[in-house]
Amino acid sequence: MIYHLFEFLKDFDIPGKGLMHYLSFRALAAVTFSMLLSFFAGGKIIAWLQRKQIGETIRNLGLEGQMQKKGTPTMGGIIILLSLLVTVLLFCDLTNIYVQLLLITALWCGGIGFCDDYIKVFKHNKEGMSEKMKLILQFILALGIALIFCFSSKIWGDAPKELVTTIPFVKSNEFDYSWLSPFKGQLGMYFSWGIYVVMIILVILACSNGTNLTDGLDGLASGTSAIVGVALGILAYLSGNLLNSDYLNIMYLPGTGEIAVFLAAFVGALIGFLWYNTFPAQVFMGDTGSLAIGGIIGVSAILIRKELLLPLLCGIFLVESLSVLMQKYWFKYTRHRYGEGRRIFLMAPLHHHFQKKGMPEPRIVSRFWIIGIILAVATLALLKIR
Repeated sequence: MIYHLFEFLKDFDIPGKGLMHYLSFRALAAVTFSMLLSFFAGGKIIAWLQRKQIGETIRNLGLEGQMQKKGTPTMGGIIILLSLLVTVLLFCDLTNIYVQLLLITALWCGGIGFCDDYIKVFKHNKEGMSEKMKLILQFILALGIALIFCFSSKIWGDAPKELVTTIPFVKSNEFDYSWLSPFKGQLGMYFSWGIYVVMIILVILACSNGTNLTDGLDGLASGTSAIVGVALGILAYLSGNLLNSDYLNIMYLPGTGEIAVFLAAFVGALIGFLWYNTFPAQVFMGDTGSLAIGGIIGVSAILIRKELLLPLLCGIFLVESLSVLMQKYWFKYTRHRYGEGRRIFLMAPLHHHFQKKGMPEPRIVSRFWIIGIILAVATLALLKIR
């Protein structure tokens, strides 16, 4: 609203009115305001959650210090979403299609997570919403985002629709999905767009659920997500600036600079939340936060056409997800073949494996953060390696 207010007053002689035209200023203002709002509102929301006795239900998995977390307020993702949404409404250009898609993503995924947490806490159902229902709702969002992104005139304008995305190590940093089509002509074009839509859906589902699986230790998901958010924000800012994108020889995508402001608000909300979420956590984000965070990361990467960089940038989420899949299917395979299920890890996701080995929780989280920073720096650096 502040951005649009200054736009309305642009013809008036007001000192500093031009600042709102600078993405860098609005991004700095957004990260600061969102962080402070998350910090100050967080304490009041946590107190409210405690009064309502909205606490985490803990299953005893034999992990050190696990049962001490019983009763810790959950659904803290409300803090993240509140801070993010208020800041975006104040500092972002709400007419921008990219901002609109990210707002829809945050509300939709946050709503799914909220319903799941509500069932767990108030219906006393530890399983929450069924995995099938969550996947169906996530799929609906992902399909909608894919179709809007691929066919919206607000995104493409009069420009030709090109199935090009970013990859490292090659001269132009570009990969064309049409190369995957075995057909030529019109049929080949339809096939290529189908592949692109499927890729978008897979990315959104993978990011949302990968973040959810990573949310198992105090500060782990929020800290690593903030690191990813910073990297994506930098890429969005560079992609939306003609001079910077030309200098760095990366894709120029008009309008994506607003994503940088959105992600600045996103990172600020996570940092403010992290004040209360670090060990020992005063609040857990719950699925309300984790599903929304993953959805925002996935959609942001798609909008700036950096989805193929996510396996590196979101390496923590990828490894956590793979550890669960490997554990699950290896156990089933060995039980079928040998009559007794065997495990690859002491426990999955991977962070619990290290807990089982006796590593203190803060050390695991800190080391995962360090790895996340290394992966983020590598992702940015690899764009200049041809």
